[in-house]
Amino acid sequence: MSSSLDVSNVADIVKKLLTHTDSLMNHVYWVKQKFDILPDRDHIATSINYVDLKEFRHEFLNEIVKTVCEWVYSNKKAKKIIDEYMNEEKRSYLNAHSALINLAFSKFRKVDGQEVYSQGQFGELLLFNFIQHFFSAVPLLRKMSITTSYGHERFGADAIHYKYQDNKNIIILGESKVYKSNYQFKKAFKDSLESIISTYNKHTEELDLYVYDDFLDEDLVSIAKSYKRGLLKNVEIQLVCLIAYNETTIFEKKDEVQIKKEIVKIIEDRCSSLEKQIFEAAKTQGLLPRLNYIIFPIWDLEELLIKFQGLIGR
Repeated sequence: MSSSLDVSNVADIVKKLLTHTDSLMNHVYWVKQKFDILPDRDHIATSINYVDLKEFRHEFLNEIVKTVCEWVYSNKKAKKIIDEYMNEEKRSYLNAHSALINLAFSKFRKVDGQEVYSQGQFGELLLFNFIQHFFSAVPLLRKMSITTSYGHERFGADAIHYKYQDNKNIIILGESKVYKSNYQFKKAFKDSLESIISTYNKHTEELDLYVYDDFLDEDLVSIAKSYKRGLLKNVEIQLVCLIAYNETTIFEKKDEVQIKKEIVKIIEDRCSSLEKQIFEAAKTQGLLPRLNYIIFPIWDLEELLIKFQGLIGR
């Protein structure tokens, strides 16, 4: 490992950089268990949380919108923007903070002629929160800033996160697929697998483009540069696929426990319907043990996306 990279306090740096996800996760129901998919180990099933017979949909949306700023900007970048608003425009702190939020929201670009256009960015925002909450890994690269930066091509992973655990430098590559049409679970799952394999094969090329730009958290620049130079030791790549899709199954709602059992059963049934050959490419490349799935059925997904767009004023 390069002498310029001190890993003695990397775990503390990562812990400090993790953003607040608890308020959002209060409105997400999740379980970790085996499903009839490969690799044969625990994966994560999620849904918007129910309290008694009520789906906390409004509360979920409000909380995920609150995470937009942290998705777009690192803490240091956000502070710099707020300071500039206060110093150059003589705004109060609260006024500058509101301006920062509006700036972050403006990164969501409306697509003319499309009523629903946010599913890609909505999925990436979910992925940003879920990787931090479930895997305790922080963003190494800020993808939204690249997407809206003039002159920079946007391709590659939906998320690149990092953590230091058990003397390993763990890089997590994430892909999200959000399908708002009916009966698209199989396609979303298959596309997610194909995308994550492509991402794995190309992610070092992607880092080539951005490692010297202003898209990495400055506390983690040395990690990215050491990885690119082949100097980072004990590296492990983990792959996370988020599959969010429009669920159409109707079931009777009797109580909260029964509802949540029904949701898990639906996910079990969806997974058991997958053809096993879709895992062959990952198996051939030795990537199968690195795969982690987060499955998120959403009822009336299109309606939820329209409300999400309304909350960010787009």
